[in-house]
Amino acid sequence: MTPESNFAKNSAFTFSIVFSCVLAYWFGSKRPDKVSLLSTTPLSSVDTKGPKHNTSPTNLEACWTDMVSIVDKEHVSTEEGDLQSHSGSDWSSYTTKDSERPFMIVSPSTTEEVSEIMKVCHTRKIPVTGYSGGTSLEGHFSATRGGICVDFSRMDKILKLHKEDLDVIVQPALGWELLNEELGKEGLFFPPDPGPGAMIGGMVGTGCSGTNAYRYGTMRDWVLSLTVVLADGTVIKTRQRPRKSSAGYDLTRMFIGSEGTLGLVTEATLKITVKPKHESVAVTSFGTIREAAECVSRVVGEGVPIAAVEILDDVQMRCINESGSTSRTWKEVPTLFFKFSGTQSAVKESIGLVQKLAKSKGSKSFDFAKDADEAAELWSARKEALWSVMAKRRDESDHVWTTDVAVPISRLPDIIEETKEDMASSGLLAAMVGHVGDGNFHAILLFNDKERETAEAVVHRMVKRAVEMEGTVTGEHGVGLIKRDYLAHEMGETTVDAMRKLKQAFDPLCLLNCDKIVRVQKAKAGEVQPW
Repeated sequence: MTPESNFAKNSAFTFSIVFSCVLAYWFGSKRPDKVSLLSTTPLSSVDTKGPKHNTSPTNLEACWTDMVSIVDKEHVSTEEGDLQSHSGSDWSSYTTKDSERPFMIVSPSTTEEVSEIMKVCHTRKIPVTGYSGGTSLEGHFSATRGGICVDFSRMDKILKLHKEDLDVIVQPALGWELLNEELGKEGLFFPPDPGPGAMIGGMVGTGCSGTNAYRYGTMRDWVLSLTVVLADGTVIKTRQRPRKSSAGYDLTRMFIGSEGTLGLVTEATLKITVKPKHESVAVTSFGTIREAAECVSRVVGEGVPIAAVEILDDVQMRCINESGSTSRTWKEVPTLFFKFSGTQSAVKESIGLVQKLAKSKGSKSFDFAKDADEAAELWSARKEALWSVMAKRRDESDHVWTTDVAVPISRLPDIIEETKEDMASSGLLAAMVGHVGDGNFHAILLFNDKERETAEAVVHRMVKRAVEMEGTVTGEHGVGLIKRDYLAHEMGETTVDAMRKLKQAFDPLCLLNCDKIVRVQKAKAGEVQPW
């Protein structure tokens, strides 16, 4: 063998070795990152740059074509007004930034269409925000990462009523008021009753409740099963229709309160119940907010079977009077509204017991309804609370901040009294209202841009007060963006880390309602208020 042929042979061998190494390196670099073996996902371990989405104009425009092929052109909108209304609302506590809006609104009509939409967004890595009634208060549907908004307005039907089983299957954009209007024809009703305009999808997402929560519980108690579209388009049904089941993980409750961060709810099977035979309302006033709160604690402690109890402070009662939104003029003092239901004799007995207990706590007056019309008139003040405060806005620059907390019932008088004093000293128009039978109350504040820091401080102290009293940062409004950074103080860092792990498991690309409930990116300097 000549020297030349030896050189050629050695060169070929060397080349093959080098080529194999380069090829091995290339394949190795394409392997996915090593999966974390931790049971939780601390914020310190997430990518500092945040989720890797593709919201480039060319990708979004191509996505528009995909969406049109799924739902038709008439159900895809890029109109400025639509984008604005699907980014935030006047009654939300969160002020949406100019950049926090979707590129387009897509309106599917079936679970299958929602699945196809998510498959496209998963492939294209485009973030998605779900939208039903748009009544959420804590920044739940602000499109913090842009992308698309899935509007469920075309999915607003009652699919099947099982009267004999006392359950009903509905779509997410059905309003609870319309549902009860239809159920009422059969002598039935669905108890959760949040604000007017709320729809089933949002009610599931926030785990809401309302004025009936004291007797009937919250949304978590009335959902039997859900059909959910996951981030990659997979469709799951969480369980069947029986009232009880011990089969596996309770995925139904996991999605309730998840605010569209784990999946998009396209159907809900709800428990319903028989309408009470008789209802009545009583109203009693007090000299101080603490007396009113102590009356609630006494009534609850005595086990009087009331259906609901609401508190409205003097500021709230004045706003209702000045708005002229009800048919009567109210005493502008702290007031309790009681609702009773059951047989006529049981309701009469309960009213008598409450009147006696209220008197023992210093009530100044006690009125109860003689018939259904009077009951509706007395209860109307509670339903006008938010709107009457909003009517007091000085001009278009005023904002409204509606927030809530809840504490163990024994601490209710303390937190209500301390919060009332804090709000009064702030100089803001600030009213108090709430479902105090289960320790939950709301604050409604009006403020302009110059007063924002004052409003933020009032809410911050209210939340801190609740946590220190072993309460919760949100009784029923949900977390959204506003309450997100308070969760660790209420539940502990490791609990929030476990929630983040759950988010990553169901939505590894972080496409669904990004940034809500848990952070998926470290906070910037000054973003989080010192505790």
